[in-house]
Amino acid sequence: MIAVWGLTWKELIRKRVTLMTVTMTMLFWVAYWFLAGAIAGGEVHVVASFSLLEHFARSAMILTLGFFFAAFAVAFLAIFSSVAAVTGEAEAGVLQSVLARPIHRWQWYMGRWFGFVSYVALYGTLLFASLHLICWMHTGVLFSFEVLIQSLGLFLSIIPLLVSLTMIGSCYISPLGNGIWMTMLYGMGWLGNMIDRFMESGRLQISGLETLETLTGLIKLAMPADAVQQRMLSELFSIRELSGFYDLNRELSLFSINGAASNSFLLYCLFYTFILLAGGLLILRRKDF
Repeated sequence: MIAVWGLTWKELIRKRVTLMTVTMTMLFWVAYWFLAGAIAGGEVHVVASFSLLEHFARSAMILTLGFFFAAFAVAFLAIFSSVAAVTGEAEAGVLQSVLARPIHRWQWYMGRWFGFVSYVALYGTLLFASLHLICWMHTGVLFSFEVLIQSLGLFLSIIPLLVSLTMIGSCYISPLGNGIWMTMLYGMGWLGNMIDRFMESGRLQISGLETLETLTGLIKLAMPADAVQQRMLSELFSIRELSGFYDLNRELSLFSINGAASNSFLLYCLFYTFILLAGGLLILRRKDF
């Protein structure tokens, strides 16, 4: 399993998806640097206590915009790195030669799974740190280590779910079809949570609201990525602790943080990921190639 893990890393490093991800990330860093500078309003000085909240609101806006890109970047890297995990290698004849050796199918599957998850998690960690570094350089706002670790864990927690779901799809669907399916599903999850956020803020008033709430709830259950992302931002900016003192969502306007996942929903995500992983192992065990 460790050997498969290492081979997965070598394969991902050689893939074009990694090169494109690195290239687009570097371009994003340049744009994000100038965007953060524009929002921060120039050089950061020592300020009086009454303007600390203004600096905090600016840093929240900068990070919210940054994580809007980061969530998509991490999700797409997780999807397209594992999109051909099973069917793609079976069509190329690689899987048949590997499974003919004295290695159990579950060991091969778990080696690939750990390889994909750890690779994307490393990228997500570097991206997470870079966003905070750029924000700190422009605003001077520092978050506590405990908050950073908690928000980083939530930011990376969606990676195992996306990889597990994509690998199950790769057992039945071609790499191209699996990539399209997962991209559309992720987009539906983002759109469903966006509609839910508008409904919670009272900005959306239409007929059949109960039916729409049911649909968005089902979409969030199928793809909970954006709900977890909102929970990460909520924990990072301490929305619950500041609710009775300062309304940060009013400052964020269209980028307000609503629809954050509850603790029970996070447990559901953990259970969902476990079911998807166990399902993939069972499917691979019974599948003929």
